[in-house]
Amino acid sequence: MKVAVVGYPNVGKSSLVNRLTNSREAVVHERAGITRDRKEIATEWNGRRFTLIDTGGMDNEDPDPISGSIRDQAKAALADAQVALFVFDAKAGLRPGDDELADLLRRSRMPVVVAANKIDSVTDIPLAVEAHRLGFGEPMAVSAAQGLGTGDLLDRLVDLLPEDDEEIDETLIRLAVIGRPNVGKSSLVNRFVGSDRVIVSDVAGTTRDAIDLPLEIDGRKIVVVDTAGMRRQSKVSESVEYYTTLRSQRAAERADVALVVCDANDGVTQQDLRIADLAMTSGCATAIVLNKWDTAQMTEADLDHERAHVANKLRLRPKVLTASALTGRNMERLLKEVVALGDRMQGRIPTPELNRFIGEVVQARQPPAKQGHRLKLLYAAQIGERPPRFAIQVNSRQRVTRDYAYYVENKMRARFGMDGIPLIIDFNERKARRSEIRDDDRKSRGGHAR
Repeated sequence: MKVAVVGYPNVGKSSLVNRLTNSREAVVHERAGITRDRKEIATEWNGRRFTLIDTGGMDNEDPDPISGSIRDQAKAALADAQVALFVFDAKAGLRPGDDELADLLRRSRMPVVVAANKIDSVTDIPLAVEAHRLGFGEPMAVSAAQGLGTGDLLDRLVDLLPEDDEEIDETLIRLAVIGRPNVGKSSLVNRFVGSDRVIVSDVAGTTRDAIDLPLEIDGRKIVVVDTAGMRRQSKVSESVEYYTTLRSQRAAERADVALVVCDANDGVTQQDLRIADLAMTSGCATAIVLNKWDTAQMTEADLDHERAHVANKLRLRPKVLTASALTGRNMERLLKEVVALGDRMQGRIPTPELNRFIGEVVQARQPPAKQGHRLKLLYAAQIGERPPRFAIQVNSRQRVTRDYAYYVENKMRARFGMDGIPLIIDFNERKARRSEIRDDDRKSRGGHAR
């Protein structure tokens, strides 16, 4: 169930959403117009789960084309919601734009709750009375900054929501779309979902929130997260962009799969590699997408060079794929790769197959020896998923060298198709048997005698 939060610019909608969801998901700033796309944030109150849709401020008098897109996004949020939360600034009073929005809400025929925001003290409560003339019943006096009245507001919203029996799908794949500003992330997401769900503009930094979108391919449900562009820290001069980068990092942390979108005209830059490393560190299965392939002057030899460069720089060796959000080139291939990566993240490898693999690895390259004692790989099993985690029993943990551990990891990637998957391999020392201790002591004494 969804509640659309709408209102004039800079009336405190995002601050109120953060207060109601007990989070900092919505970007908040004193400058008007910071929220542009609509952003869905799940919350719970008195055992009821529902979603708040944070929208940009609606100002019908603003001629800016992006303002027009913001209005369209807010209207789409209303079409997708069951209840509307109309927020206005009680201290500034109702404005002409509020009357126009109220007219739009009356035509929607959905339940509407009016929140008179910025009621920061009891003496401010009479300021909410003005909203009676809108015709939506008793306005709720609230303060997003202080938290006053928010419990009563949540009670009212929950009472108006219809019952929802939707079950959580455990096979759901969460996809984060991340990358530098203006590389075409929003255009790529719009191609995925087949609609202008995310505002697309040539102006870098248009997307300022991480936006969650549902999608389905071949019966598999995917939630696509289009995140704000991430720039190098030295270039993050505005506080808005700083907080936006934090949202992008959080999106990667709660995703199963990440597509790192790059501009094919630039190739894979150092910042692209840093963003890919961030996704991998967050535990995401990762692939790199060279977008704008239709305009790139890159040959197959150049593409092979980029792939070799990525494999050399990134330990997880993610695939490098080409695409064009403008023409739709390779969109289906990208989505199938997302599903494949998601399946590998939550899949399991049978123990007998793992131990056959260990035997082949040891036969191809002998484990290292230290002080005359050789490392032995005794037994392997998978002990976790999302990301996949494996335990390999060894006779001595101290004999495991970094070089040989990387060798085992790379062989595992190649054998089981895990390029781009963050693997965790634990080398656990098995407690030595008494017979092995006696043999080691005998060898040690013999060595000293010589």
